[in-house]
Amino acid sequence: MPKLITLTEPRSAAAEALRALRTNLMFSSVEKPITTLLVTSCAQSEDKSTLLANLAVTFAQSGNKTILVDSDLRRPMQHDIWGVPNERGLTTMLLEDAAMSSPPLAQTEIPNLALLPSGPLPPIPADVFSSQRMNDVIGVLRARAHYILFDSPPVLAASDAALLGSKVDGVLLVIRAGQTRRDQAARAREELERVHVRVLGAVLTNSQRESSTAY
Repeated sequence: MPKLITLTEPRSAAAEALRALRTNLMFSSVEKPITTLLVTSCAQSEDKSTLLANLAVTFAQSGNKTILVDSDLRRPMQHDIWGVPNERGLTTMLLEDAAMSSPPLAQTEIPNLALLPSGPLPPIPADVFSSQRMNDVIGVLRARAHYILFDSPPVLAASDAALLGSKVDGVLLVIRAGQTRRDQAARAREELERVHVRVLGAVLTNSQRESSTAY
């Protein structure tokens, strides 16, 4: 299970930063709590999927039932990160009524954490996210966990993130230091806010570590 620093180096600064992020998200709004969260990036980057997988671990480790959904129906990566099959998943729930009553969740080795892979990729992903059936899927998953975390294609690559973002409680934007341009970040935020998506903030990845080792 590669790249999951919350498991391989739980005492590292990066793992602690992810736990701090989890706490900030959990308490970011008392009046409008976040139970469904979408994580996306501005442009193509593997960081967002890895970051979300690690973030899901921290939510589960806090004692909350968590479902990680791979809703990147263009370049899904969560099944590779977790080493599970991808024959059935989110798209199965969209097509089969039986899968709504018994979602094809893959149990991970982490207590309280289940994965819903993408499943077979549809020809037009945007049609999936704009459908009423997607609302129904979110409702089914909400009934099974405290937190539902969605992986999504980059905002500037497709309309998927904006469409799905309008159906969840909030969106987190992943920005990669040294790669994401400022104009891309600004455009991504504008794209999301144009359709009234609640942008919770941004996470900077790939930043240089400070030389200081102070506690």
